[in-house]
Parts: sequence; structure tokens; C-alpha cells
Amino acid sequence: MDSEAKTVEIWTDGGCKPNPGPGGWAAILRLGGHERVLSGAEIATTNNRMELTAAAAALEALSRPCRVALYTDSEYLKNGITRWKDGWVRRNWRNAAGDPVANMDLWRRVLEVAARHEITWHWVRGHAGHALNERADQLATEARERLVGGEMS
Repeated sequence: MDSEAKTVEIWTDGGCKPNPGPGGWAAILRLGGHERVLSGAEIATTNNRMELTAAAAALEALSRPCRVALYTDSEYLKNGITRWKDGWVRRNWRNAAGDPVANMDLWRRVLEVAARHEITWHWVRGHAGHALNERADQLATEARERLVGGEMS
């Protein structure tokens, strides 16, 4: 990776209403003056699955290896990727209690795509006035609402 490479800034969010239930996710990718917005939804999912999907989709959207600063308000995502994953892999995708890791399919997806990039993971408090976190939350909500026809708000 080029040491002079600029950092791609990614802000992700995901959620359900209710949880579990219909969910949406979103990611905002920024580099220099360019911005790309991604979002999607699923009819039957969980908050954690939407958080993981947002991160995976954002990283998959990068066409070449990049330096990335990824911002999430999900402690589950941040801790899983920075603290828990090595133990899961060492224990053949079992958690500390010996049970299969929840959302293993998405964790594997995130880890596979993350391996291509140099990522710094940042946790931000949700609904605390971070403009891009608030925007990602709104985009995820809009994606979920489009899916369910605006019935749930």
C-alpha cells in the first residue's frame, strides 16, 4: 500500500425496529471531495446483523486495497473485530462459552474483506451529535422504511 495514500473515511450504521424485525443499514464512504452512499434493508434480521452488513458492504465497495478509518456506533462490531475475533478463530468459531459464534456468516464476510485493507476501527457514541453517524442512522432508517412501505417509523 502506498504510504502516501489518502485515508478513506467510512461511517456505518444499522438497526431494526423492532429488534429482531425489519432492518436497514447504511454506509457513507468519503475520500477527498468524493462521497458514495450505500444502503439496504432486510425484512427479518437483527440490529447486529445490520451493523455487520453495513461494514461488509462498505469495505466490499472499495475497488483496491485502501487505508480506511471506519466509524461505527456498534460496540459489537468494534469489539468483535478488534478484541474477540482471534479467540473465535482459534476456537474454530466458538465463543468463550463454547457455543457457535452468532452471525458467523457475516463475521467471516467482514474479516475476509477487511483483510484487504489497512483499517483503523473507531467507536462513536450513537445519537451524540456526530453529523455523519446521524446521517448514516437516518439513511439506514429510510432504507428499512422503504422496505416495509413506511408503516413503521
